[in-house]
Amino acid sequence: MKIGLYFGTFNPIHIGHLIIANHMAEHSDLDQIWMVVTPHNPHKQKTSLLDDYHRLHMVHLATENYPKIKPSDIEFKLPQPNYTVNTLAHLQEKYPTHEFALIMGEDNLNSLHKWKNYQVILQNHQIYVYPRAASGEIDAQFINHPKIHRVGAPILELSSTFIRESIKQGKIIRPMLPENVWQYIDHNLFYKK
Repeated sequence: MKIGLYFGTFNPIHIGHLIIANHMAEHSDLDQIWMVVTPHNPHKQKTSLLDDYHRLHMVHLATENYPKIKPSDIEFKLPQPNYTVNTLAHLQEKYPTHEFALIMGEDNLNSLHKWKNYQVILQNHQIYVYPRAASGEIDAQFINHPKIHRVGAPILELSSTFIRESIKQGKIIRPMLPENVWQYIDHNLFYKK
């Protein structure tokens, strides 16, 4: 089975995440998409994150009607802060019959050369890249790389940061979230402060 790994803090998961994941599931050769909830991104302050299990629960709520999209808490069990190369090695060991690929936006592709052991990732895994409106210049080594596949997914400029800030300001953001995720956030008064 070929699994696309879509990493994120999903703080919170929103319709943009779902649209990209579903597009990859339906319009690529990936069999499943695993939404890997990152407990601590080395490039983000942990204090800004909602509790890991609340974010995982929201991913469960958001994906329950998408049979090809699965939530994953695999990184919850790994030492923190964690790096993608370590997660990939762990998954390959745990699921030796699966092939794992990465899903990332063009903005992340631009910084791939800064990732820990990025050459090892490129050597062993395919990367599926979706477009972003403001992605900047792609590093020449990645332009025609045989392991990097550009997928013509919709361009969405919606961010979890924008959603959190809008909630804090009392704005109506309900259309930007799956309905059950919005209800969970509203019920628990998340992101109000």
